[in-house]
Amino acid sequence: MRIYLVIMDETPESRTALRFASRRAANTGGAIHIIAVVPKQQFVAFGGVQATIEEEAKSRAEVLVMAAAGSLFEELGRMPSIAVKVGDATRVVQDYLAEHEGIAALVLGAAADGPPGPLIAHFAGHRAGQLPCPLMIVPGALTDEEIDALS
Repeated sequence: MRIYLVIMDETPESRTALRFASRRAANTGGAIHIIAVVPKQQFVAFGGVQATIEEEAKSRAEVLVMAAAGSLFEELGRMPSIAVKVGDATRVVQDYLAEHEGIAALVLGAAADGPPGPLIAHFAGHRAGQLPCPLMIVPGALTDEEIDALS
């Protein structure tokens, strides 16, 4: 079974990547894994404040991935695998890929304007040849209809 890994956040390009990956999974009998990454908060002098900030960010990420998972369940008829991780996004993705050998592709969405984003810059740059799976970059300027036609 082909497993497509998508990194979710609140950006339009992550929703574009998820749409592409879900269509590919539906057309190939594959599955989706969704990760939301919560950045580790900078040190705050009062540990309770830092813990509260991290917990709120994690709660927002959980709501985001659960909403995406619910939409995919309606579309594909099965629930995607979801995870919320705290840490540096590139390290989290690298670790996830190392732990899950069945990932067929890392699917990332590029911003419609401006730089493509830190994950694309990292994984399509000097690390591109070291990935254990293909990297699929979905242009953020594609419409839903164009994504559906391509996938």
